[in-house]
Amino acid sequence: MEERGQRSNRRLVLVPCPFQGHITPMLNLGSLLHSEGFSIVIAHTNFNHPDPSGFPNFTFASIPDCLPKDVLSSGDAAAIFASLNTNCRGPLRQVLSDMMAKDGATENKISCVIYETLMYCAEAAAHYMKLPSMALRTSSISTQLVFSELPRLQKEGYFPSKDRSSKDPVPGAYPLRCKDLPFFTTDLEPMMQLIATILDIRTSSAILWNTADCLEQQLSDQLQKQYSVPFISLGPLHKVAPASSTSILEEETDCLLWLDKQANDSVIYVSLGSLASMDEGEFAETAWGLANSGQPFLWVVRPGSVRGSEWIELLPGGFKEAIQETGRLVRWAPQKDVLAHRAVGGFWTHCGWNSTLESISEGVPMICRPCFMDQNVNARYLCHVWRVGLELEGDLDQKEIEQAVRRLMVEEEGKEMRLRAVAFKDQIELSIRKGGSSHAAMEELVNLIISL
Repeated sequence: MEERGQRSNRRLVLVPCPFQGHITPMLNLGSLLHSEGFSIVIAHTNFNHPDPSGFPNFTFASIPDCLPKDVLSSGDAAAIFASLNTNCRGPLRQVLSDMMAKDGATENKISCVIYETLMYCAEAAAHYMKLPSMALRTSSISTQLVFSELPRLQKEGYFPSKDRSSKDPVPGAYPLRCKDLPFFTTDLEPMMQLIATILDIRTSSAILWNTADCLEQQLSDQLQKQYSVPFISLGPLHKVAPASSTSILEEETDCLLWLDKQANDSVIYVSLGSLASMDEGEFAETAWGLANSGQPFLWVVRPGSVRGSEWIELLPGGFKEAIQETGRLVRWAPQKDVLAHRAVGGFWTHCGWNSTLESISEGVPMICRPCFMDQNVNARYLCHVWRVGLELEGDLDQKEIEQAVRRLMVEEEGKEMRLRAVAFKDQIELSIRKGGSSHAAMEELVNLIISL
């Protein structure tokens, strides 16, 4: 077998999708593969580009994306990704061509292109350049199973759901109810075409997953039957990759000092991710619900995440005075460190897959408030299958928020969820050690790259 020291001649080109929840696992994968001896190139768009300073051992290659401002500001996911892939196809092919020409007769060749599936133009570019490729899925396997069923559910009239509050079960999609099916804020047909495109891996040699067998092995076995290439579950990638900040937003690390002053398992951490937003009324209900719960809280409010505001100027009168002893608001937090902190006992989350994995990996139970896309599916699995979360449904109401926080943080229901979450944490720790499933998957990936 090839020695680790010989792998530096093998260059891997990684192509992330330019949004925080997709950049993070790709950079984590790059760090993991670099620790295995490979040379790493990150081929990234100018839009939302990662910070190279945290990855001095990587080479960063910029892909001109020329994204129209009106497309970006539209919030139309299907249009944004269509434009990204159309505009990046030629420039990415040129980046690969330039690398190959520069390599010349040296041994430092491109061994593989690993692309996030929303950047499907990378597979086409690799195929054109006669380079092997692999696809990285940054969502859960459960989500892809649902996405693969959407054409059937659409034909049978279950999707899109006529009643987004319906708790009727979806035939053939256990444990989902109609309300748990993905919700799109844009036109349906372009989104269905986008999903069909990303599900088709074409010429790629494997599908890499940021998940762990203790969570999704049965689902992986079920979905694997639809594909002729291997599934490799490497996750949680943030736990196995050498630590480096992957955030494209500036983190306020001094909140960790505030956490140091709090009691064990007492703080509810609140963050709805890098894209979700709320209106002024929801903001006020959330504020008073947290304040009235009596629990210490660390609340991430991104600039602009409250519609019509720059940051927290729309907080209700009297709120800041009411939470002087119990609350802390920040623009962005070092989430992995926060969830690993002894003081954090619960997480109010939008149920993005990265956040889900980060919370389960630290044994932290969740209040689930999904917003769009795959988040509804993740929330259902968290609450109904893994039973480490409770869902906050319907319109945000301060009384219901207060009750949900107390259920999670101090009542018996929350204590039982915490025990189950800690059990998952222990299983994940075993999976990433030598002999565990994720560790074995990494060895499988290394051997596959060498064999290409």
